Amino acid sequence: MHTRVAVTKNKLLSVTAAALLLAGSALAPFAAAQAADKTSVKVGIMSGEDEDVWREVVKQAAAKGLTVKTVVFNDYNQPNEALQNGEVDANAFQHQPFLNNQIKVNHYDIVRVGDTAVWPIGLYSKKVKSAAELKKGAVIGVPNDPSNEARGLVLLEQQGVIKLRPGAGIAATTADITDNPRQVQIKELDSGIIGRSVPDLDAAVVNTDWALKSGLTKEDRIAQEPVKDNPYNNFIAVKKESVDAPWVKTLVASYQNDAVKKVFDQVYKGTGLTAW
Repeated sequence: MHTRVAVTKNKLLSVTAAALLLAGSALAPFAAAQAADKTSVKVGIMSGEDEDVWREVVKQAAAKGLTVKTVVFNDYNQPNEALQNGEVDANAFQHQPFLNNQIKVNHYDIVRVGDTAVWPIGLYSKKVKSAAELKKGAVIGVPNDPSNEARGLVLLEQQGVIKLRPGAGIAATTADITDNPRQVQIKELDSGIIGRSVPDLDAAVVNTDWALKSGLTKEDRIAQEPVKDNPYNNFIAVKKESVDAPWVKTLVASYQNDAVKKVFDQVYKGTGLTAW
């Protein structure tokens, strides 16, 4: 005797969906493991001297079984967007205050995984030899992105040019200037052009990498932020979900070694310092 079981279309769909869900659940750990065990990654970096440094990083990674392809950007806002969108697996170009601001504005899920180097920001001039020589009404350029503008203003305060509201620190803006005895004019300029604008200004705060690209020299630098306990160390960053992936440790180790330090020192000629 056989019992006939009526199977409706809805029941069949429900059973099929359940089976697919179970299969998906079973495959999920496998998929995650596959993602964690990458042997090839893309890393976003900025154009210029860092490309030479990363050629050595690529060699070091290859010796460890990791293929690294660098993706070169010309705009500081692009590498984090590319990382968030999965166009690159990591990037290496920024310091923590810059990332903090980008997370605040764009809600990125990006974290720091290994320090690379620090470029102490400097005050440059073709017209004076020290900050003390800046005259009343002097026009001083500062980077117009939030983190580096604050960095520049703090440097100007350290040099006695201005005073900032107590506690402003790495979040300082021109609105935080409480004393400006020489009535200097602060001119906000894009980081990419501020170095080339130095001859037209009395002085300018310029990121060291852009200073190098703009042909500025140590002789043009009339002041520099301290290196010790500098909050602006650059680093390799990844999405939070990748922090524990084996390839991340391999990538960091491929940067943090003597071979890369040797190339870094040759390329940056003392304007930047390795910071691991």
